[in-house]
Amino acid sequence: MASGGSAIRGSRVGAGPMGEQDRGFHAERVAISYWDALGNETVRYFAANLPEEEIPDIIDSPSTGLPAGRDKENPPSVAKAEPYKTHLAYVKERRSEEEAEQLLDDALNQLRARRGRPTTN
Repeated sequence: MASGGSAIRGSRVGAGPMGEQDRGFHAERVAISYWDALGNETVRYFAANLPEEEIPDIIDSPSTGLPAGRDKENPPSVAKAEPYKTHLAYVKERRSEEEAEQLLDDALNQLRARRGRPTTN
């Protein structure tokens, strides 16, 4: 005869005087619909006793990753992606040689001042 555990055959482990509805599985809920810019609907469920200000106005849509809002007619717009910058665009943004030298001198002087060494000008 095998023995082990104290559970009665056919009983659920952990079942006791507190039922599932007391643990929240069957608690009253309210369904809130969210729409993203592509028209996809996402339904989220919140506790019925949750105050209105704690329910978020905007969430991330799980199907598209876009922001989704509660207003079906005016959903949040799709974020504008920055166009790819070419190397030439980065070169045009660079500082002039004089500005670069001045920045380097300022940084070196700050380091020397922290270490107590005399600065050069």
